[in-house]
Amino acid sequence: MGRENQTFSSDFILLGLFSSSQTSLIFFSLIFIIFIMTVTENAVMILLIRRESQLHTPMYFPLSHLSFMDILHTSNTVPKMITDFLAGSRIISFAGCGFQIFLSLTLLGGECLLLAAMSYDRYIAICHPLRYPILMNDNVSVLMAGGSWLVGAVNSIVHTAFTLHFPFCASRTTDHFFCEVPAMLVLSCVDTTRYEQGGYVSGIIFLLVPFSLISASYVQILLTVFQMQSFEARKKSFSTCFFHMIVVIMYYGPFIFTYMRPKKYHTPGQDKFLAIFYTILTPSFNPIIYSIRNRDVLEAMKNMLKSKIFHKKL
Repeated sequence: MGRENQTFSSDFILLGLFSSSQTSLIFFSLIFIIFIMTVTENAVMILLIRRESQLHTPMYFPLSHLSFMDILHTSNTVPKMITDFLAGSRIISFAGCGFQIFLSLTLLGGECLLLAAMSYDRYIAICHPLRYPILMNDNVSVLMAGGSWLVGAVNSIVHTAFTLHFPFCASRTTDHFFCEVPAMLVLSCVDTTRYEQGGYVSGIIFLLVPFSLISASYVQILLTVFQMQSFEARKKSFSTCFFHMIVVIMYYGPFIFTYMRPKKYHTPGQDKFLAIFYTILTPSFNPIIYSIRNRDVLEAMKNMLKSKIFHKKL
């Protein structure tokens, strides 16, 4: 019993992304810049969608939630990593580790579902434009966003509880920059096979099914686009679909590869490298690909800037 209490009260050591070399200092600066850009881009998107009336549509409501998820996602890992690098500390408490796991899984699962919902929105808008007001209204948009948060949180509670319940008898040092379930399972000294099997079920629900739905939606969109008579319309729609799928693959690919492999196939540092894509890089690309390249968003941004300049002159 004493050993179990000791297990639950001990801290963990995260080796992080940076060492003391000059190369790591450059890498640290790059990560810091990406973090500032990510928070700024997504905060601007949330502000635009809230302030500009032309963006108060079912299409942009999920985008505001995606931006909020991305801010939380990168803030869940990068500030701790930066603080540890500057302070020369690599320790994280058991409670802090549990919070990172919970928030990370909530956001990862919720974003997977939200991206699938957004692809459905695009499918209806392009393939069935006359039925869009019926199939995609404000209530449906709120339900999709709220459902993504709720289902993601419930799934996260289950996996966080199971992961932290395992005894960590071996070294508590993990070659990662935040507490992530696969990395924590490697530290466990008991057989986690049954839990991993349950994890595969979650992987199918939150990864394979949404990714398949997104792929199917964009295939249907492209088929519809190819039937358009206007070359410019085809070019624009194809470009949008292409960039959307690039970001989706960048997000789902490493995520699937990390969470749907058995524990024995995980190597030190590999999960850390893959996690960079869905915790740091993708949140910085999402507002650019999904929003800033959109004509309505650019118009709203110009209107907001003009309004600020006008008020300053007054």
